[in-house]
Amino acid sequence: MRERGVTVCFTGHRFVNKEEAARLTARLDNVIDRCVARGKTNFICGGALGFDTLAARRVIAAKERHSSVTLTLVLPCRDQTSRWKNLEDINAYRDIKGAADEIEYIGIFYSPSCMMERNRRMVDLSSGCIAYYNGKPGGAASTISYANTVGVPVVNLFAGAKKRREKSEE
Repeated sequence: MRERGVTVCFTGHRFVNKEEAARLTARLDNVIDRCVARGKTNFICGGALGFDTLAARRVIAAKERHSSVTLTLVLPCRDQTSRWKNLEDINAYRDIKGAADEIEYIGIFYSPSCMMERNRRMVDLSSGCIAYYNGKPGGAASTISYANTVGVPVVNLFAGAKKRREKSEE
């Protein structure tokens, strides 16, 4: 496993519509490039659908721009795709695994706690977290809360995040 000081993880929602994914791609590329400029070169993804997949793909693209970039996958279980229905999603998952520099599994089979354990493990290995969080409860919310508790800074790429934060500060 890479050193914590050079590692950043991702957390976000499983559903990102195509229009938002197109905008999010540019934001991810920009934040990954800024991380690399600051010496953060190892990126951890959790292998889930939606934001995780998009983030992993952008890290793989960044590997072409920056020879120092590595992709680590921390996956909840070896049978993660066993309940997935969409063949395109399964193939994307396999492609991402094939491009990863390191893979760590929390467990062999799915369990009620494996996702939360995966999320905490990613934060524990990281010195920063890049999120796509719309303010609704769920795994991303818990991961961000945990990151805040243990002092790992979070950057939220969700388009409405800054507006909500500014309103709450008024």
